[in-house]
Amino acid sequence: MSMQGLIPYGYIIASVLFIYGLKMLSSARTARKGNLISALGMAIAMGATMAYAGMSYHWIIIGGLIGSAIGAFAAKLVKMTAMPEMVGLFNGFGGLASLLVGWAEYHGGRASLDLFTVIAIFCTIVIGGVTFSGSLIAYAKLAEKLDGKPVLFKGQQVLNGAILVGLVLGAVLFAIDPAGMYPLFVLMMIVSLILGVLLTIPIGGADMPVMIALLNSYSGLAACAAGFVIRNNVLIVAGSLVGASGLILTNIMCKAMNRSLANVMFAGVGATTSEGTGYKGEANPVSPSDAYLILEAADSVVFVPGYGMAVAQAQHVVRELADLLEANGTDVKFVIHPVAGRMPGHMNVLLAEANVPYEQLVVPEDVNPMMSTVDVSVVIGANDVVNPAARTDKGSPLYGMPIIDVDHAKTCIVLKRSLNPGFAGVGNPLFFNENTRMLFGDAKKSISAVVAEFKE
Repeated sequence: MSMQGLIPYGYIIASVLFIYGLKMLSSARTARKGNLISALGMAIAMGATMAYAGMSYHWIIIGGLIGSAIGAFAAKLVKMTAMPEMVGLFNGFGGLASLLVGWAEYHGGRASLDLFTVIAIFCTIVIGGVTFSGSLIAYAKLAEKLDGKPVLFKGQQVLNGAILVGLVLGAVLFAIDPAGMYPLFVLMMIVSLILGVLLTIPIGGADMPVMIALLNSYSGLAACAAGFVIRNNVLIVAGSLVGASGLILTNIMCKAMNRSLANVMFAGVGATTSEGTGYKGEANPVSPSDAYLILEAADSVVFVPGYGMAVAQAQHVVRELADLLEANGTDVKFVIHPVAGRMPGHMNVLLAEANVPYEQLVVPEDVNPMMSTVDVSVVIGANDVVNPAARTDKGSPLYGMPIIDVDHAKTCIVLKRSLNPGFAGVGNPLFFNENTRMLFGDAKKSISAVVAEFKE
Protein backbone atom coordinates (compact mmCIF):
# COMPACT_ATOMS: atom_id res chain seq x y z
CA MET A 1 0.00 0.00 0.00
CA SER A 2 1.30 3.49 -0.89
CA MET A 3 1.93 6.26 1.63
CA GLN A 4 -1.14 8.08 0.31
CA GLY A 5 -3.25 5.02 1.04
CA LEU A 6 -2.14 4.96 4.69
CA ILE A 7 -3.34 8.51 5.39
CA PRO A 8 -7.02 7.58 6.10
CA TYR A 9 -5.89 4.90 8.56
CA GLY A 10 -3.70 7.45 10.34
CA TYR A 11 -6.73 9.71 10.65
CA ILE A 12 -8.83 6.88 12.08
CA ILE A 13 -6.18 6.06 14.69
CA ALA A 14 -5.86 9.76 15.60
CA SER A 15 -9.64 10.12 15.96
CA VAL A 16 -9.85 7.08 18.24
CA LEU A 17 -7.03 8.48 20.40
CA PHE A 18 -8.83 11.85 20.59
CA ILE A 19 -12.02 10.19 21.81
CA TYR A 20 -10.21 7.93 24.27
CA GLY A 21 -8.11 10.81 25.58
CA LEU A 22 -11.18 13.00 26.01
CA LYS A 23 -12.88 10.24 27.97
CA MET A 24 -9.87 10.05 30.32
CA LEU A 25 -10.01 13.80 30.88
CA SER A 26 -13.33 13.33 32.69
CA SER A 27 -11.49 11.99 35.74
CA ALA A 28 -8.81 13.85 37.70
CA ARG A 29 -6.98 10.56 38.24
CA THR A 30 -6.53 9.86 34.51
CA ALA A 31 -6.53 13.42 33.13
CA ARG A 32 -2.77 13.70 32.63
CA LYS A 33 -2.59 10.40 30.77
CA GLY A 34 -5.60 11.41 28.68
CA ASN A 35 -3.86 14.63 27.73
CA LEU A 36 -0.79 12.69 26.57
CA ILE A 37 -2.92 10.26 24.57
CA SER A 38 -4.71 13.14 22.86
CA ALA A 39 -1.36 14.76 22.10
CA LEU A 40 -0.18 11.49 20.54
CA GLY A 41 -3.30 11.47 18.40
CA MET A 42 -2.56 15.01 17.24
CA ALA A 43 1.02 14.00 16.37
CA ILE A 44 -0.28 11.10 14.27
CA ALA A 45 -2.83 13.39 12.58
CA MET A 46 -0.13 15.91 11.74
CA GLY A 47 2.14 13.20 10.38
CA ALA A 48 -0.65 11.78 8.22
CA THR A 49 -1.49 15.23 6.87
CA MET A 50 2.14 15.92 5.99
CA ALA A 51 2.22 12.66 4.02
CA TYR A 52 0.13 14.28 1.29
CA ALA A 53 2.12 14.89 -1.86
CA GLY A 54 2.97 18.38 -3.08
CA MET A 55 3.41 20.12 0.27
CA SER A 56 6.01 22.81 0.93
CA TYR A 57 7.77 21.25 3.90
CA HIS A 58 10.17 24.17 4.11
CA TRP A 59 7.49 26.55 5.40
CA ILE A 60 5.72 23.85 7.42
CA ILE A 61 8.89 23.10 9.38
CA ILE A 62 9.64 26.78 9.95
CA GLY A 63 6.08 27.45 11.15
CA GLY A 64 6.07 24.32 13.32
CA LEU A 65 9.35 25.25 15.01
CA ILE A 66 8.23 28.82 15.67
CA GLY A 67 4.85 27.72 17.05
CA SER A 68 6.39 24.98 19.19
CA ALA A 69 8.92 27.38 20.65
CA ILE A 70 6.25 29.95 21.50
CA GLY A 71 3.96 27.31 23.05
CA ALA A 72 6.71 25.70 25.11
CA PHE A 73 8.01 29.08 26.25
CA ALA A 74 4.52 30.25 27.27
CA ALA A 75 3.66 27.01 29.09
CA LYS A 76 6.99 26.98 30.93
CA LEU A 77 6.83 30.54 32.19
CA VAL A 78 3.10 30.96 32.88
CA LYS A 79 2.16 31.21 36.54
CA MET A 80 -0.68 29.06 37.81
CA THR A 81 -2.59 32.24 38.59
CA ALA A 82 -2.28 33.24 34.93
CA MET A 83 -3.44 29.89 33.56
CA PRO A 84 -7.05 31.05 32.87
CA GLU A 85 -5.96 33.95 30.68
CA MET A 86 -3.50 31.72 28.80
CA VAL A 87 -6.29 29.23 28.10
CA GLY A 88 -8.48 32.08 26.88
CA LEU A 89 -5.69 33.40 24.65
CA PHE A 90 -4.97 29.99 23.13
CA ASN A 91 -8.68 29.55 22.42
CA GLY A 92 -8.48 32.77 20.44
CA PHE A 93 -5.48 31.61 18.44
CA GLY A 94 -7.38 28.45 17.53
CA GLY A 95 -10.21 30.58 16.17
CA LEU A 96 -7.74 32.78 14.25
CA ALA A 97 -6.09 29.72 12.69
CA SER A 98 -9.47 28.49 11.43
CA LEU A 99 -10.29 31.95 10.07
CA LEU A 100 -7.01 32.01 8.15
CA VAL A 101 -7.69 28.55 6.71
CA GLY A 102 -11.05 29.74 5.38
CA TRP A 103 -9.51 32.94 4.03
CA ALA A 104 -6.69 31.06 2.27
CA GLU A 105 -9.10 28.60 0.67
CA TYR A 106 -11.33 31.41 -0.60
CA HIS A 107 -8.40 33.51 -1.82
CA GLY A 108 -6.87 30.63 -3.75
CA GLY A 109 -9.95 29.14 -5.39
CA ARG A 110 -12.91 31.50 -5.22
CA ALA A 111 -13.64 31.12 -8.92
CA SER A 112 -14.42 27.38 -8.59
CA LEU A 113 -16.01 26.99 -5.16
CA ASP A 114 -19.17 24.92 -4.78
CA LEU A 115 -22.06 26.03 -2.54
CA PHE A 116 -21.19 23.64 0.28
CA THR A 117 -17.63 24.94 0.51
CA VAL A 118 -18.83 28.55 0.36
CA ILE A 119 -21.13 27.96 3.35
CA ALA A 120 -18.33 26.19 5.24
CA ILE A 121 -15.97 29.11 4.55
CA PHE A 122 -18.56 31.58 5.82
CA CYS A 123 -19.03 29.58 9.04
CA THR A 124 -15.27 29.32 9.48
CA ILE A 125 -14.55 33.03 9.24
CA VAL A 126 -17.52 34.12 11.34
CA ILE A 127 -17.05 31.61 14.17
CA GLY A 128 -13.27 31.96 14.01
CA GLY A 129 -13.48 35.76 14.07
CA VAL A 130 -15.89 35.82 17.03
CA THR A 131 -13.67 33.33 18.88
CA PHE A 132 -10.49 35.31 18.27
CA SER A 133 -11.68 38.77 19.28
CA GLY A 134 -13.89 37.46 22.08
CA SER A 135 -10.98 35.49 23.52
CA LEU A 136 -8.74 38.54 23.42
CA ILE A 137 -11.30 40.48 25.46
CA ALA A 138 -11.63 37.55 27.89
CA TYR A 139 -7.85 37.43 28.20
CA ALA A 140 -7.65 41.18 28.86
CA LYS A 141 -10.36 40.96 31.54
CA LEU A 142 -8.80 37.96 33.26
CA ALA A 143 -5.35 39.55 33.15
CA GLU A 144 -6.91 42.77 34.54
CA LYS A 145 -5.72 44.74 31.54
CA LEU A 146 -9.40 45.67 31.15
CA ASP A 147 -11.95 46.24 33.90
CA GLY A 148 -13.61 42.95 34.78
CA LYS A 149 -17.00 44.62 35.20
CA PRO A 150 -19.64 44.23 32.45
CA VAL A 151 -19.60 46.92 29.78
CA LEU A 152 -23.21 47.79 29.02
CA PHE A 153 -24.76 50.50 26.86
CA LYS A 154 -28.20 51.38 25.59
CA GLY A 155 -29.33 49.36 22.58
CA GLN A 156 -26.54 46.80 23.00
CA GLN A 157 -28.69 43.75 22.33
CA VAL A 158 -30.40 45.46 19.38
CA LEU A 159 -26.97 46.19 17.89
CA ASN A 160 -25.85 42.58 18.35
CA GLY A 161 -29.06 41.35 16.72
CA ALA A 162 -28.62 43.75 13.79
CA ILE A 163 -25.07 42.51 13.25
CA LEU A 164 -26.24 38.89 13.21
CA VAL A 165 -28.95 39.72 10.66
CA GLY A 166 -26.38 41.59 8.58
CA LEU A 167 -24.06 38.59 8.62
CA VAL A 168 -26.85 36.29 7.45
CA LEU A 169 -27.73 38.65 4.58
CA GLY A 170 -24.05 38.90 3.73
CA ALA A 171 -23.82 35.12 3.67
CA VAL A 172 -26.70 34.93 1.18
CA LEU A 173 -25.04 37.47 -1.15
CA PHE A 174 -21.71 35.72 -0.73
CA ALA A 175 -23.23 32.35 -1.66
CA ILE A 176 -24.87 33.78 -4.79
CA ASP A 177 -21.64 35.11 -6.29
CA PRO A 178 -18.57 34.15 -4.20
CA ALA A 179 -16.08 34.98 -6.95
CA GLY A 180 -17.11 38.63 -7.14
CA MET A 181 -17.62 39.27 -3.42
CA TYR A 182 -14.09 39.72 -2.11
CA PRO A 183 -14.86 43.13 -0.49
CA LEU A 184 -17.95 41.63 1.17
CA PHE A 185 -15.87 38.70 2.37
CA VAL A 186 -13.35 41.03 4.04
CA LEU A 187 -16.20 43.07 5.53
CA MET A 188 -17.75 39.93 7.05
CA MET A 189 -14.42 39.07 8.66
CA ILE A 190 -14.19 42.52 10.20
CA VAL A 191 -17.80 42.42 11.39
CA SER A 192 -17.28 38.98 12.98
CA LEU A 193 -14.33 40.39 14.93
CA ILE A 194 -16.49 43.28 16.12
CA LEU A 195 -19.26 40.87 17.12
CA GLY A 196 -16.81 38.87 19.24
CA VAL A 197 -15.93 42.01 21.17
CA LEU A 198 -19.58 43.01 21.64
CA LEU A 199 -20.55 39.54 22.87
CA THR A 200 -17.75 39.42 25.46
CA ILE A 201 -17.62 42.89 26.99
CA PRO A 202 -21.03 42.47 28.75
CA ILE A 203 -19.70 39.43 30.64
CA GLY A 204 -18.98 40.16 34.30
CA GLY A 205 -16.41 38.50 36.52
CA ALA A 206 -18.83 36.00 38.04
CA ASP A 207 -19.67 34.60 34.62
CA MET A 208 -16.19 34.57 33.09
CA PRO A 209 -15.64 30.80 33.68
CA VAL A 210 -18.80 30.18 31.63
CA MET A 211 -17.52 32.43 28.85
CA ILE A 212 -14.16 30.64 28.78
CA ALA A 213 -15.99 27.32 28.31
CA LEU A 214 -18.16 28.83 25.56
CA LEU A 215 -15.18 30.31 23.69
CA ASN A 216 -13.49 26.93 23.90
CA SER A 217 -16.54 25.44 22.20
CA TYR A 218 -16.45 28.16 19.53
CA SER A 219 -12.82 27.34 18.74
CA GLY A 220 -13.79 23.71 18.20
CA LEU A 221 -16.73 24.60 15.97
CA ALA A 222 -14.48 26.90 13.93
CA ALA A 223 -11.97 24.08 13.49
CA CYS A 224 -14.77 21.70 12.47
CA ALA A 225 -15.98 24.18 9.85
CA ALA A 226 -12.39 24.54 8.61
CA GLY A 227 -12.24 20.75 8.27
CA PHE A 228 -15.24 20.86 5.91
CA VAL A 229 -13.55 23.65 3.95
CA ILE A 230 -10.40 21.63 3.24
CA ARG A 231 -12.12 18.20 3.34
CA ASN A 232 -10.01 16.98 6.26
CA ASN A 233 -11.77 14.26 8.25
CA VAL A 234 -9.60 14.34 11.36
CA LEU A 235 -10.05 18.11 11.69
CA ILE A 236 -13.81 17.64 11.48
CA VAL A 237 -13.71 14.97 14.19
CA ALA A 238 -11.38 16.91 16.50
CA GLY A 239 -13.32 20.14 16.05
CA SER A 240 -16.63 18.38 16.70
CA LEU A 241 -15.27 16.84 19.92
CA VAL A 242 -14.02 20.19 21.21
CA GLY A 243 -17.21 21.97 20.16
CA ALA A 244 -19.55 19.42 21.72
CA SER A 245 -17.57 19.00 24.94
CA GLY A 246 -17.29 22.79 25.27
CA LEU A 247 -21.06 23.20 24.90
CA ILE A 248 -21.69 20.46 27.47
CA LEU A 249 -19.25 22.09 29.88
CA THR A 250 -20.90 25.47 29.29
CA ASN A 251 -24.28 23.95 30.12
CA ILE A 252 -22.86 22.39 33.30
CA MET A 253 -21.39 25.73 34.33
CA CYS A 254 -24.68 27.52 33.70
CA LYS A 255 -26.56 24.96 35.80
CA ALA A 256 -23.98 25.46 38.56
CA MET A 257 -24.94 29.15 38.55
CA ASN A 258 -28.68 28.46 38.17
CA ARG A 259 -29.05 30.59 35.06
CA SER A 260 -29.41 30.11 31.35
CA LEU A 261 -26.69 30.79 28.81
CA ALA A 262 -28.80 33.63 27.40
CA ASN A 263 -28.92 35.19 30.86
CA VAL A 264 -25.15 34.98 31.21
CA MET A 265 -24.48 36.48 27.79
CA PHE A 266 -27.07 39.23 27.75
CA ALA A 267 -28.13 40.05 31.33
CA GLY A 268 -24.83 41.61 32.39
CA VAL A 269 -24.44 39.67 35.62
CA GLY A 270 -21.98 41.41 37.86
CA ALA A 271 -23.01 44.92 36.85
CA THR A 272 -24.44 45.65 40.25
CA THR A 273 -21.83 46.84 42.71
CA SER A 274 -22.05 48.65 45.99
CA GLU A 275 -19.96 50.90 48.17
CA GLY A 276 -17.46 48.94 50.23
CA THR A 277 -18.67 45.42 50.92
CA GLY A 278 -22.35 46.11 50.37
CA TYR A 279 -23.12 44.53 53.77
CA LYS A 280 -22.37 45.98 57.17
CA GLY A 281 -21.53 44.34 60.45
CA GLU A 282 -18.67 43.51 62.76
CA ALA A 283 -16.21 40.89 61.57
CA ASN A 284 -14.63 38.54 64.11
CA PRO A 285 -10.88 38.33 63.38
CA VAL A 286 -8.85 35.32 64.49
CA SER A 287 -5.11 34.81 64.86
CA PRO A 288 -3.21 31.83 63.39
CA SER A 289 -2.69 30.44 66.90
CA ASP A 290 -6.40 30.61 67.68
CA ALA A 291 -7.22 29.10 64.27
CA TYR A 292 -4.87 26.24 65.16
CA LEU A 293 -6.74 25.58 68.41
CA ILE A 294 -10.07 25.47 66.53
CA LEU A 295 -8.72 23.11 63.87
CA GLU A 296 -6.81 20.92 66.31
CA ALA A 297 -10.04 20.16 68.20
CA ALA A 298 -12.09 19.46 65.04
CA ASP A 299 -13.23 15.99 64.03
CA SER A 300 -14.15 17.12 60.51
CA VAL A 301 -12.79 19.93 58.33
CA VAL A 302 -13.91 21.05 54.89
CA PHE A 303 -11.57 23.19 52.78
CA VAL A 304 -13.10 25.46 50.12
CA PRO A 305 -10.43 26.81 47.72
CA GLY A 306 -10.93 29.91 45.60
CA TYR A 307 -9.02 32.27 43.38
CA GLY A 308 -7.33 33.84 46.41
CA MET A 309 -5.53 30.54 46.98
CA ALA A 310 -4.22 30.71 43.43
CA VAL A 311 -3.02 34.30 43.88
CA ALA A 312 -1.18 33.39 47.08
CA GLN A 313 0.11 30.10 45.62
CA ALA A 314 -1.03 28.49 48.85
CA GLN A 315 -2.06 25.08 47.51
CA HIS A 316 1.06 23.28 48.78
CA VAL A 317 0.82 24.55 52.38
CA VAL A 318 -2.91 23.87 52.33
CA ARG A 319 -2.19 20.25 51.45
CA GLU A 320 0.43 20.15 54.23
CA LEU A 321 -2.15 21.42 56.70
CA ALA A 322 -4.63 18.81 55.46
CA ASP A 323 -2.04 16.07 56.00
CA LEU A 324 -1.40 17.28 59.56
CA LEU A 325 -5.12 17.31 60.28
CA GLU A 326 -5.51 13.77 58.95
CA ALA A 327 -2.61 12.64 61.11
CA ASN A 328 -4.49 14.20 64.03
CA GLY A 329 -7.52 11.98 63.26
CA THR A 330 -9.57 14.63 61.45
CA ASP A 331 -11.75 13.80 58.47
CA VAL A 332 -10.67 16.18 55.67
CA LYS A 333 -12.48 17.08 52.45
CA PHE A 334 -11.91 19.64 49.70
CA VAL A 335 -15.11 21.03 48.17
CA ILE A 336 -14.72 22.50 44.70
CA HIS A 337 -17.46 24.62 43.18
CA PRO A 338 -17.74 24.26 39.37
CA VAL A 339 -17.20 27.99 38.84
CA ALA A 340 -14.52 28.55 41.49
CA GLY A 341 -11.56 30.42 40.06
CA ARG A 342 -11.46 32.00 36.64
CA MET A 343 -11.82 28.99 34.37
CA PRO A 344 -13.46 25.56 34.56
CA GLY A 345 -11.38 23.21 36.68
CA HIS A 346 -9.05 25.96 37.94
CA MET A 347 -9.08 24.71 41.54
CA ASN A 348 -8.75 21.07 40.44
CA VAL A 349 -5.55 21.96 38.57
CA LEU A 350 -4.06 23.72 41.58
CA LEU A 351 -4.88 20.91 44.00
CA ALA A 352 -3.60 18.29 41.56
CA GLU A 353 -0.35 20.26 41.35
CA ALA A 354 -0.11 19.99 45.14
CA ASN A 355 -0.83 16.22 44.98
CA VAL A 356 -4.01 16.43 47.04
CA PRO A 357 -5.53 12.90 47.02
CA TYR A 358 -8.41 12.59 44.57
CA GLU A 359 -10.47 10.84 47.23
CA GLN A 360 -10.59 14.09 49.23
CA LEU A 361 -12.11 16.11 46.37
CA VAL A 362 -15.89 16.42 46.48
CA VAL A 363 -18.56 18.59 44.87
CA PRO A 364 -21.04 20.83 46.75
CA GLU A 365 -23.91 18.37 46.27
CA ASP A 366 -21.97 15.77 48.26
CA VAL A 367 -21.23 17.91 51.30
CA ASN A 368 -23.99 20.55 51.53
CA PRO A 369 -26.61 18.18 53.04
CA MET A 370 -24.18 17.30 55.87
CA MET A 371 -22.50 20.70 56.30
CA SER A 372 -24.29 21.32 59.62
CA THR A 373 -22.37 18.36 61.08
CA VAL A 374 -18.99 19.67 59.93
CA ASP A 375 -16.92 21.16 62.74
CA VAL A 376 -14.91 23.66 60.67
CA SER A 377 -15.19 24.96 57.12
CA VAL A 378 -12.07 26.74 55.89
CA VAL A 379 -12.62 29.18 53.01
CA ILE A 380 -9.33 29.99 51.28
CA GLY A 381 -9.73 33.03 49.06
CA ALA A 382 -13.19 32.03 47.81
CA ASN A 383 -15.96 34.59 47.85
CA ASP A 384 -18.82 34.41 45.37
CA VAL A 385 -19.24 30.61 45.60
CA VAL A 386 -19.82 30.80 49.39
CA ASN A 387 -21.90 33.99 49.46
CA PRO A 388 -25.15 33.40 51.44
CA ALA A 389 -26.72 36.36 49.63
CA ALA A 390 -27.19 33.99 46.69
CA ARG A 391 -29.83 32.19 48.79
CA THR A 392 -31.63 35.13 50.40
CA ASP A 393 -31.00 38.47 48.69
CA LYS A 394 -33.20 38.83 45.60
CA GLY A 395 -31.43 42.10 44.81
CA SER A 396 -28.05 40.42 44.55
CA PRO A 397 -26.69 39.58 41.08
CA LEU A 398 -25.75 36.18 42.52
CA TYR A 399 -29.30 35.38 43.64
CA GLY A 400 -30.27 31.81 42.73
CA MET A 401 -26.72 30.60 42.23
CA PRO A 402 -26.10 27.32 44.11
CA ILE A 403 -23.32 27.88 46.65
CA ILE A 404 -21.28 25.88 49.14
CA ASP A 405 -23.08 26.19 52.48
CA VAL A 406 -19.99 26.92 54.58
CA ASP A 407 -22.03 29.15 56.90
CA HIS A 408 -23.91 26.07 58.10
CA ALA A 409 -20.75 24.56 59.61
CA LYS A 410 -20.25 24.92 63.36
CA THR A 411 -17.33 27.28 62.72
CA CYS A 412 -16.27 28.93 59.48
CA ILE A 413 -12.74 30.30 59.08
CA VAL A 414 -12.35 32.66 56.11
CA LEU A 415 -8.88 33.52 54.84
CA LYS A 416 -8.86 36.85 52.98
CA ARG A 417 -6.71 39.92 52.73
CA SER A 418 -9.65 42.22 53.45
CA LEU A 419 -13.45 42.47 53.51
CA ASN A 420 -13.55 43.63 49.88
CA PRO A 421 -15.99 41.96 47.44
CA GLY A 422 -14.86 39.12 45.20
CA PHE A 423 -14.44 38.96 41.44
CA ALA A 424 -18.15 39.53 40.86
CA GLY A 425 -18.04 42.78 42.82
CA VAL A 426 -20.70 41.57 45.26
CA GLY A 427 -20.45 42.01 49.03
CA ASN A 428 -20.50 38.93 51.26
CA PRO A 429 -22.54 38.83 54.52
CA LEU A 430 -20.70 35.60 55.46
CA PHE A 431 -17.87 37.75 56.82
CA PHE A 432 -20.12 39.09 59.58
CA ASN A 433 -21.82 35.87 60.71
CA GLU A 434 -21.54 34.93 64.38
CA ASN A 435 -19.85 31.62 63.58
CA THR A 436 -17.38 33.15 61.09
CA ARG A 437 -13.79 33.91 62.02
CA MET A 438 -11.76 36.09 59.64
CA LEU A 439 -8.07 35.18 59.28
CA PHE A 440 -6.78 38.27 57.51
CA GLY A 441 -3.60 38.35 55.42
CA ASP A 442 -1.88 36.46 52.63
CA ALA A 443 -3.34 32.94 52.52
CA LYS A 444 0.02 31.22 52.14
CA LYS A 445 1.55 33.04 55.12
CA SER A 446 -1.55 32.49 57.25
CA ILE A 447 -1.73 28.76 56.53
CA SER A 448 2.03 28.44 57.05
CA ALA A 449 1.62 30.04 60.48
CA VAL A 450 -1.11 27.52 61.37
CA VAL A 451 1.08 24.66 60.11
CA ALA A 452 3.92 25.93 62.31
CA GLU A 453 1.58 25.81 65.31
CA PHE A 454 0.78 22.17 64.54
CA LYS A 455 4.48 21.28 64.31
CA GLU A 456 5.44 22.87 67.62
